[in-house]
Amino acid sequence: MRLEERISKALKKVNNDRYILSLAVGQRADELSKGAKPLLEKSTLNMKYTDIAIDEISSGLLNIEGLVSK
Repeated sequence: MRLEERISKALKKVNNDRYILSLAVGQRADELSKGAKPLLEKSTLNMKYTDIAIDEISSGLLNIEGLVSK
């Protein structure tokens, strides 16, 4: 899947708010860089931390509490 498609899916999870998505991706990428385990089932060996974070959000594996009102 192309990056644009993955970002589009992730944006739908945060009510199309690019600011919230960028905060969530940045925070999760920071956690991953400090040793947090990826939530994805697929291999993440050759993926960048930001790509992993976007995929986690778009898959619904990462819950963004406090930033998105439902």
